Parts: sequence; C-alpha cells; structure tokens
Amino acid sequence: QVQLTESGGGSVQAGGSLRLSCVASASIYSTYCMGWFRQVPGKEREGVARILSDGGIRYFLDSVEGRFTISRDDAENTLYLQMNSLKPEDTAMYYCGAVRKSPCSVTIGRADYWGQGTQVTVSS
Repeated sequence: QVQLTESGGGSVQAGGSLRLSCVASASIYSTYCMGWFRQVPGKEREGVARILSDGGIRYFLDSVEGRFTISRDDAENTLYLQMNSLKPEDTAMYYCGAVRKSPCSVTIGRADYWGQGTQVTVSS
C-alpha cells in the first residue's frame, strides 16, 4: 500500500525554525517527483517546492526562497522541508505529495499520492 507520512509540524514564534519530514513507502520513492504543499482554510492547496527523481529542485513561492530548503534522503526514503526564519504568513497545513509521471504537477498543487498533513503555526 502506498503511504506518505509527515511529521515535524508544530507551533513556533516568528523567526523560529522547523523541519518537516515525510517518510515514503519504498514503492513510491522512485516516482517522478515529490514535493511539499501548503493550504490555509478557504484557499486552494499550493505547491511550495519540489524535487525531481534526478535531484532537480524548484521553489514555487517567492516568499520562501532563501528560507525553506527541500531535500531528500534516499537511504531513509524520506523527504524533508527545512523551514527557517518562519513568518506568521507561513502558518498552514503542510502536505507531502508524490507524482508518478512527468510532468511534475506540484507546480499546480496536485499529486497522485498525499500524506495526511502536518500543521505549522507561526505566532508573531
């Protein structure tokens, strides 16, 4: 069974850091791309960053560039999102997603497989 399991969310003050983790079942870790998304109530889910199977990285939000870093550990089947200098506007439910084939639909906030989400709350 295909599974993605996120962890690492929590409540922090502005300027703080969190590292999100997403453990993937081995059967999907070789998918075309994996990414992080976020969603706030009343808004659509948006892609934050993605990493391709060849290691190519792209960030989709200008507001996170330089503060967030996506990475993965193939040996641990784990995707990470290191979030530094957090701001209140980063508050959202964060999801891990995987896309089976090209194109990488993280760009448009879509994935074939989803985790359950982990809440990030940043207070001012």
